[in-house]
Amino acid sequence: MRLSILAASFAARLFLVVPAAALSASAALAQAPAATRVGTVLAAKEPINPAQEFVGRVEAVERVSVRARITGYLQEVLFKEGAIVKEGAPLYRIEPEPFQAAVQQAQGALVKAQGQVANASAQLERAETLLKTQAGSAAVRDQRTAEEQTARGDALVAQANLQTAQINLGYTEIKAPISGMIGRTSVTKGNVVGPDSGILTTIVSQDPMYVTVPVSQREFLQLKADERRAGSTNLVVTLRFSNGSTYEFPGKINFIDVSVDRATDSVMVRASVPNPQGRLIDGQLVKVSVQGAKPEEKILVPQSALIADQQGVYVFVVEDGKAAVRRLKIGGESGPNAIVESGLSGGEQVIVEGMEALRPGAAVIASPAAKTPGRS
Repeated sequence: MRLSILAASFAARLFLVVPAAALSASAALAQAPAATRVGTVLAAKEPINPAQEFVGRVEAVERVSVRARITGYLQEVLFKEGAIVKEGAPLYRIEPEPFQAAVQQAQGALVKAQGQVANASAQLERAETLLKTQAGSAAVRDQRTAEEQTARGDALVAQANLQTAQINLGYTEIKAPISGMIGRTSVTKGNVVGPDSGILTTIVSQDPMYVTVPVSQREFLQLKADERRAGSTNLVVTLRFSNGSTYEFPGKINFIDVSVDRATDSVMVRASVPNPQGRLIDGQLVKVSVQGAKPEEKILVPQSALIADQQGVYVFVVEDGKAAVRRLKIGGESGPNAIVESGLSGGEQVIVEGMEALRPGAAVIASPAAKTPGRS
């Protein structure tokens, strides 16, 4: 009977202990934070060739406004509008006869002046001879010297007038100063033209052409970063026309302005582009894309994964089932992705979903994220 009572008492105490232990374990589980479910993408190296797009304007390397340098009757127009002309080709002919007469007149004046020089020299020589024999005076010798110098001066003026007349005669045929495409003529034969007539026509060189691009400060800094990464000689410029077609010949940047335009806070960048077929036209607007010549292997992460604070930019990665912080140095953008220069070595699981309430060291349950822009 006594043994039965002891057994019942032990069973009762055991019943009380076991529920108490079970309750303590349940409380501990209730107090432990639940693991956060997150979506991740793999930080992997990918070949990229980031491009920046601008709006640029085509400019001829050489551009000349043709003008008349003398006044005269326009006798002939010697070119076809819109044609390609070679340097030195005749373009206009001004009536030459008045200028030929001016040349002949200047030649006559020079011959006359040269005769006066010869006579004055002979008179001076005679005066010096008489002075040596005391048959002449020093005053006469000095007068003859002055007369000879005057005659020589007149001869120099006559020579200069002849040269001026010959130059003006040469201006009666207006020639192309450069090779290129010539525009329409603003005058026709029969008109009187001169320096005040304005521009007669315009010639623009054709191959190569320049493309000038005003680049904002932010874009300029990114362009300089691309230049340091790829080398200025490896930056390729491609053009697209207003209809969306791509120009087949790439160009190279050959000049960056030395100062910033204070009115627009932009820097002028210029590229040289081949134009063997004449498709590029002076003054034309085009879309300009600047990128490296060869793709580079870079680690990309979605920009949606980036978090910024006072210390810079970071992302969360999964390490041993917990969220860990990785500080990054970003080297630009490639579409919806950021280019990582340092901070990731590749292979990390970068958290892109469910990171709103994450803290470093928090337990996470990782799974591949839904399709992220820029990732397949």
